[in-house]
Amino acid sequence: MDLNDSTSLAELMSRYVSTETGFGVPKDGWRICLAHEFKEKRKPFQAKDVSLSNMIEHVSLGVRYLRWWYRKTQIEKKAPFIDMFRALPLRQIYGAPLGGIGGGSITRGWRGDFCRWQLNPGMYHYKTVIANQFTVCLRRCGQTVYQQVLSTERPPTLQGWNWGYCGEYAFYHALYPRAWTVYHLPGQNVTLTCRQVSPVIPHDYKDSSLPVAVFVWDIENKNDYALDVSIMFTMVNGSGHKDDKSGGHWNEPFHLEKDRESVSGVLLHHQMPVNPYTLCIAAREKVMRQCKSRRVTTVLDERGPGLDFILRYTHYYGTKGDAAPSLSHYALTHYSKWEESIDEWQRPILQDGSLPAWYKSALFNELYFVVDGGTVWVELPEDADISGGLRPEDGGLPAQPEVVKDYGRFAYLEGQEYRMYNTYDVHFYASFALIMLWPKLALSVQYDIAGSVVQHDPTERLNLMNGRYSPVKTRGVVPHDIGDPDDEPWVRANAYMIHDTADWKDLNLKFVLQVYRDYYLTQDEQYLKDMWPICQVIMETELKFDKDGDGLIENSGYADQTYDGWKVTGPSAYCGGLWLASVCMMCKMARVLNCESVYQRYRDILERGRAAFDKLLWNGKYYNYDSSGQSMSNSVMSDQCAGHWFLRASGLGDDDYQVAFPKEKICSALKSVFDLNVMSFSDGQMGAVNGMRPEGVPDRSSVQSDEVWVGVVYGLAATMIHEGMIEEGMRTAEGCYRAVWERMGMAFQTPEAYCEKGIYRSLAYMRPLSIWAMQLALNNRPNHGKTTDTDVGQD
Repeated sequence: MDLNDSTSLAELMSRYVSTETGFGVPKDGWRICLAHEFKEKRKPFQAKDVSLSNMIEHVSLGVRYLRWWYRKTQIEKKAPFIDMFRALPLRQIYGAPLGGIGGGSITRGWRGDFCRWQLNPGMYHYKTVIANQFTVCLRRCGQTVYQQVLSTERPPTLQGWNWGYCGEYAFYHALYPRAWTVYHLPGQNVTLTCRQVSPVIPHDYKDSSLPVAVFVWDIENKNDYALDVSIMFTMVNGSGHKDDKSGGHWNEPFHLEKDRESVSGVLLHHQMPVNPYTLCIAAREKVMRQCKSRRVTTVLDERGPGLDFILRYTHYYGTKGDAAPSLSHYALTHYSKWEESIDEWQRPILQDGSLPAWYKSALFNELYFVVDGGTVWVELPEDADISGGLRPEDGGLPAQPEVVKDYGRFAYLEGQEYRMYNTYDVHFYASFALIMLWPKLALSVQYDIAGSVVQHDPTERLNLMNGRYSPVKTRGVVPHDIGDPDDEPWVRANAYMIHDTADWKDLNLKFVLQVYRDYYLTQDEQYLKDMWPICQVIMETELKFDKDGDGLIENSGYADQTYDGWKVTGPSAYCGGLWLASVCMMCKMARVLNCESVYQRYRDILERGRAAFDKLLWNGKYYNYDSSGQSMSNSVMSDQCAGHWFLRASGLGDDDYQVAFPKEKICSALKSVFDLNVMSFSDGQMGAVNGMRPEGVPDRSSVQSDEVWVGVVYGLAATMIHEGMIEEGMRTAEGCYRAVWERMGMAFQTPEAYCEKGIYRSLAYMRPLSIWAMQLALNNRPNHGKTTDTDVGQD
């Protein structure tokens, strides 16, 4: 399954003419020559790409959206949380982002450009600031012999700079949270290796919150004479935004000596009406020697005091907005310890010879979204109450649960183009990265969501999907998301977006499934006790939809909040499977908490529900899409085993709990998905298409059914691995990685979806973090060795 790795690397590196490999560059990761050009050019999905039949069916939705879009953009002068008319064009330039978690981010592209900025939480600015560059100068015997801006660009500005470095002599290599750029200097016999390091370290809740990154330069001089080598870093006060020219910005030099280590740098104070910030560049003072030397530069963005909330790093550095010198000093004197921790974390996976190279690259590089997903990590104010108003004695939560008080609140966007925080149906997939690597943040998200379940907001709001007015929030319902950073940010008030809260079914079930999975992986008993009454409220809400009393809930209209463009009638494979898995989880939690009467109740529901599920949906090979009997109801859905996936990830699915999904049926369904959705789609080279007809052609009945969803594919691959179908699982996921990272040029902006040809949708999306579910499944392979606490997310 790994035979194409050398071929793919050769394609991305085909224009590299040097033989230099750089200093300390690892074998595994994503590598590309700076002169590479991607042949495949794709366009974003827009309203004009909707088929005529779907356009006719959704004409009312289109009119409602157009009216809403006009009011938002032309009257309120704000950015729509989803903009169907101005989707981001594909720029095949991005690299690993700089910075820790939840304090903003700056992306440095693989050609060295500083080109994507998130200095205001959740709001992105896509502008390359051409003056932000590294420049090298070589001197021999006091005379300059070589000077070059390390950029392949030839801009019309700054004509006095020596632009146009030949990209054929350099390559970029990413293994997040680090990246390396190797520059061979033509004719000089000198090679530079620039290593960028961000403090993104599993189970480290202090340093991972710091808004800093470090550049480490290693210089190899293979001449027989000494050279003086200097590297200059230039940075503009700003991000290329129009506000850069508004005036009032100022720069300030600083010098800080502490513990016999000296750091000097410049503070770039950026004054804005809302959310002013300070950028800082600094270097560690050190005697530089001849043949090989090391220089270190740090780049960081430090929030000023203008925010309405307090970012997590201020827990350690104060809230006055003057921490940049101290942060610089700390980063420059501790980055080597960060790298030791990163090496310790990544080494077991990188040294596992049974894992293909593409997978190792995908696993770590997809983690970019934890930082570059509009992420915000804030302190909990002393007077905050996240319980939703229902106290523990009444079946609610503490006002300040210990994990939230100690570790703060966390949110990330559904995607850089789908600007909604903690979109819960997508977090369901992505949450594996958090629960395995930063479990306290995963639990904090769950407490936030749990507090919102008991809230009720009767304010009527138009639902764009169906045109009905419905309450902003219904009691007993998990919200779709917790707000738009440009409208009603979650840190000010829970704001539920324009999805009908009557369409909550899969969201509620996904909450219950995550509760037990999180308990299983963390063994946090207090968390389980706190969540148990919330789960009971949710399941009582769900049971209202067991209209036939057969233990199985029904759907109507659209499939759910996940596949909300795909119509469904009656019980479906997706929601029905999630329901049965949730009932299983309720049985298990009741046993853990010694609630025998609750166990017996849900055990009875499980027995009846499983029988109904099989009768209505099993066709002998797989579970039908839905039970309507209509022409498309027997489509093969790639995500039909999602409920069983979570059972497996939670240590269930065997013995007493196999009653929900018999193993032989799950294996048959997964084989059908592999044969049809994977291997019969694009020659098995692009992952699994969402919907496939039994005759081997994509289901084109909706705008989503013929798409490939990268995060769903990674979850499907994990399910296959859990069932011993390791080769099939790896082949399935490999298609997505090859397509996104090697052919489409979407590195560090993995989209939600793409079609077989031409179209992609929603760049830089949350769901592909689900690749960490594959790692959990691999950790649980027989004979893989005893699972450690670090593997499964305990702190």
